[in-house]
Amino acid sequence: MKSTLYWILAVIITLSAAYYQRKTGPTYPKQLDIVTNGIEYNLKLTRSIELSDRHFVKLAIKDSTVKARLFYKRYQVDEPYQAVDFNYEQHPVNSFIMNRIFNINEEKGFFADIPAQPPAGKIEYYFEITDGNGKNTYFQNEPIVIRFKGAVPPRILTPHIIIMFIAMLLSTLAGLMAVGKHKSYRKWGIWTFIMLIIGGMILGPMVQYHAFGEAWTGIPLGWDLTDNKTLIAVIFWAVAVFGNRKRKRPGLTILASFILLLVFTIPHSMFGSELDYESGEVIQGIVIPFIS
Repeated sequence: MKSTLYWILAVIITLSAAYYQRKTGPTYPKQLDIVTNGIEYNLKLTRSIELSDRHFVKLAIKDSTVKARLFYKRYQVDEPYQAVDFNYEQHPVNSFIMNRIFNINEEKGFFADIPAQPPAGKIEYYFEITDGNGKNTYFQNEPIVIRFKGAVPPRILTPHIIIMFIAMLLSTLAGLMAVGKHKSYRKWGIWTFIMLIIGGMILGPMVQYHAFGEAWTGIPLGWDLTDNKTLIAVIFWAVAVFGNRKRKRPGLTILASFILLLVFTIPHSMFGSELDYESGEVIQGIVIPFIS
């Protein structure tokens, strides 16, 4: 098989894995289809808030005659829910892409402000909507969870995302080439390992520190799944790279490539950092992402 075909397959697999991870992640907005006053809306409900942003939950309903109320409390804290009304508002959208390409200059809908939490702090919430047909309550039995995070400087976050994507792409490429016994599989395996070290073990903890105040919450300090899955991938790729130094062992590269693909399809932020409100420490928590 020609190298071009390996690259095409690697790109397709990597993009598919990245899309799956993003769509199934516990901080990706939760989607809900509802009908109010005969009009159908697709709501994208907040599950992650950056501390530098305004702290609110939005219902993208454009019928100002609707009334809505939010109920919230700190996650896994034994306290009563607080209630706050949604207000119908419109805000300017300050984005070159949204303004010039999509011609969107403002957003309308119902907004309810919630109190900011420390990094890795979480709030759970549900809400009710009242229209001409009566009152409906959503997620009272399974509240939605929002995790707060600090702002990560773009000079750190952007290269982290790009380099980790490149690592995933090169890992898939090396694995496919190893299956086809292409001579270049060892070269791309080395580059995969280098990208993993830079993106996952250097930039990754920097992102974690800015977002949640802790650089590393994986083994041996904790059970943060994002940190631990990166560590597992690095270990397998270290074995593959050094195991192929003196003689060809394509099986090690295939295994390392498969492990990296497997761990990176695990939803990002599942078993992620969580603030223990009683101790004030950032620990490993869990947010179940399988209900979208």
